[in-house]
Amino acid sequence: MKSRSLLLSAGAALLLTSCGKEAVVVQTPGSISLVQGNLQSIQGGLELPNPIIVRLLDTEGLPIAKTAIGFSVVTGGGAVAPGSAISDENGEAKTKWILGTSEANQTLQARAPGLDPLSINAIALLPSDMLVAQGGNQTAKPSAALPNPIVIRVVGPNNAPMKGVAVAFQVIVGGGLISPQSGLTNALGEVTARWSLGATVGAQTLAVSSGSLQPITLNAIAVP
Repeated sequence: MKSRSLLLSAGAALLLTSCGKEAVVVQTPGSISLVQGNLQSIQGGLELPNPIIVRLLDTEGLPIAKTAIGFSVVTGGGAVAPGSAISDENGEAKTKWILGTSEANQTLQARAPGLDPLSINAIALLPSDMLVAQGGNQTAKPSAALPNPIVIRVVGPNNAPMKGVAVAFQVIVGGGLISPQSGLTNALGEVTARWSLGATVGAQTLAVSSGSLQPITLNAIAVP
């Protein structure tokens, strides 16, 4: 009887490995969970410091490899790269997330076959205020440049400097010149311009604007 059992076991093994092929184990997706990347924050328009990593497990709690995981932005208008990634031997897939510039609260979803999507959140730091860092209330001769440049600083929450924000300058009183007429803020959130007064003696005014932020004005006086 023992030898017959051995023969039956061997026969079953041959059936499973018919034509030299191993039996294929089919895993049923059971869960998709977040490994890394939730609730990060950075200035809108920039890539989050850490990639988003998710893990796919089967119904037995074992990792599922070689399965496409999709990533898509739901709110905020940002972008992901790649939009789809193949899970590795640990069941993990990752993507990079660049936040949008229109909303503070942003959402990404990760999707796996047969499962509800997994939501991941991030916070975009957006420009909230524009300040005069240098250059207000100066005096100079008519048609002369002010002694110090105009420096404007754009900040976000907690006075965080906002990089790469467009700022525009326009002389509205006095007929002077401003150069450049627009620029992008640097790593300190600052943009610099030189103001040459007009030929008229008296008060002159410069307007500064940036997107939806409250515009500001600077005054200077041309003295004889």
